[in-house]
Amino acid sequence: MRYRLDVVAPNVDDAVRAAGGWMFDRVMAGWDVRVMVAEGGDFRPLRIIGAEIADLETELVRGPAGTHPNALAVAAELYGRDGRIREGVRQALEHGGTEVTLWGDFWPSELDRSVGSVQHRLTVAARAFKAQALTAAGIADEPGWAETFRSAALCCPIVADLVPA
Repeated sequence: MRYRLDVVAPNVDDAVRAAGGWMFDRVMAGWDVRVMVAEGGDFRPLRIIGAEIADLETELVRGPAGTHPNALAVAAELYGRDGRIREGVRQALEHGGTEVTLWGDFWPSELDRSVGSVQHRLTVAARAFKAQALTAAGIADEPGWAETFRSAALCCPIVADLVPA
């Protein structure tokens, strides 16, 4: 059995900028990483970091397929504007076996008590692959040494790659 990380993002650029290094490191650790984006576009940057691509709308219509991902990462912006995504996050939190992580400037007040700030320190390989993915996306940013998230899995993360910030 392989671990699975599902990432929900508004677009490819946001997914790569916010979590590209973390996704790459999880792929290299043997995880299946699936990215669902609200807007289409060039998926090459996600392929560079080893992620599979899925259409967000199709996945939301289909609903849960019986198996929960081991980890779920969501852009807080999408959490704030789509009730189906909020419900999916709520179900994942209730399930208890899913590491739930969010990123972004908007922060849902109903989650303030259940989450804390965490960082993933990128490996050298993750920085290199994220840099290539950013270039493919036309983003001039340089990847930093860490990516910061808010996570509800501070007490028992699945793997030790997310540490309190």
